[in-house]
Amino acid sequence: MWPELPYNDWIKTYDTLHMWTQIVGKVALKLNPVINHWWECSLRVSTRGLRTTLIPFKEHSFEVEFNFIEHKLIVSKSDGSMKSMDLKDGKSVADFYSEFMGCLNALGIKLEIDMIPSEFPNPIAFDKDQVHKTYDPEMALRHWQILVKTDKLLTKFRSRFMGKASPVQFWWGSFDLALSLYSGNRAPVRSGADSITKQAYSHEVMAAGFWPGSGNILEPAFYTYMAPEPGGFKNTKMIPSSAFYNEPSKGFVLKYEDVRKLPNPEEEILSFFNCSYESGISLANWNYNSLTKS
Repeated sequence: MWPELPYNDWIKTYDTLHMWTQIVGKVALKLNPVINHWWECSLRVSTRGLRTTLIPFKEHSFEVEFNFIEHKLIVSKSDGSMKSMDLKDGKSVADFYSEFMGCLNALGIKLEIDMIPSEFPNPIAFDKDQVHKTYDPEMALRHWQILVKTDKLLTKFRSRFMGKASPVQFWWGSFDLALSLYSGNRAPVRSGADSITKQAYSHEVMAAGFWPGSGNILEPAFYTYMAPEPGGFKNTKMIPSSAFYNEPSKGFVLKYEDVRKLPNPEEEILSFFNCSYESGISLANWNYNSLTKS
C-alpha cells in the first residue's frame, strides 16, 4: 500500500523535518570533499530512514541517520562510539541544532556550519528558530515509506541507462528524492545562475523524482524535467494521461493521489518516468543507442 500523505495534515512536520535535514546536510557539505553536482552532501534512503554517506573527520569517519521507525537521530562513528537523540516528542529547530551539535562535540567532532536555511521562504537561522517544532511520527513514517518505494522505482528506471547517472538521493535543500541522468555534454550556463546552480546544472540532464509539495503544487507528486529543456518537450503526450506539464517548475507532474490507489501504481509511475525519458532525450538529440540498454 502507498500510504496517504495529505499536505495540510503534515505540513508542520514537513517544515520541521526540512530544517532538521538541512542542519545534518550542511555538516556533510562542510566536511566531505566536493563531488560533481554536489552529490557528496545529499542524503540516502536507508532501511530505517534517511542517512548521510560516510563523512570523514580527522582519523575517523562518521554517519548520521534519521531513524523513522524508532524516531531517533543516530550519529555513529567508525571508532565504535555513538550518540542518539529522541525525535518522537518533537523539538524546535533551535533545540535540535543545539542537541545535535552537542552530540557531535561529545564524539570529538567540532565544526561550524552555515546557519541560514537554503531554498526556504523567509529563512530563520537554525539557532534562532523556535517557530518550526512539530513532529508527527506517523506522518514522518509515511513520508519515509513513500521514499522507500520511490527509491526502488527510480533504481529500476535507472537500470536501463548506461551513461553517467547520479545515485538516487534525497536533496535536503528542495526536500525531494531524485535521480539525474546525463547526456555527457556540457550545458550552457544559466542566465543569473549562482555557484550552486552552475555546478548542479553544468551538464545536460534529465531528472525524475518525488517531492511532497511546494510552489504551486501543494500536494505530493512525482516529477520529471529536462535541463536545458528541448523544444517541444512540454507538448509530449504523457503516460499516464493524468500527468501534465507544470509551467512554474518547467517539467511534468504526476500527482501522488492520482496513482496511489490504482491497481498497479508502480507500473503507472514507471510509465511516467519512461515516457519523459523517451520523449526528452529524443528531442534533445541524446545518443539513444549508446545510452540505453536494448
